[in-house]
Amino acid sequence: MDFDWIDVSFDLAKLPPKDIEESFEDPFSLKLLPDGTDSSGADARYFSLGRALSGTPIFSVFWTDGKRYRVIYARPMTTEEAYFYERKKAEEI
Repeated sequence: MDFDWIDVSFDLAKLPPKDIEESFEDPFSLKLLPDGTDSSGADARYFSLGRALSGTPIFSVFWTDGKRYRVIYARPMTTEEAYFYERKKAEEI
């Protein structure tokens, strides 16, 4: 995966790019397309729920063209998001 970290609009000091990238590579990560009004998909934004190798659960909003990933926003998961992630992970196992 190739990530574009140029001019990100959120604080990378709180959540390092390495952790965010690792959350995308998590074998149990979830990539979701939110329900939206734009049917073209050209500017589609996706959600990602995954864990970094350090164990940090991360929620991200991102865009991709299939080769590059541009993280628009990332933060630690809320309790509800972490529960949803763990429940889906348990279904896969």
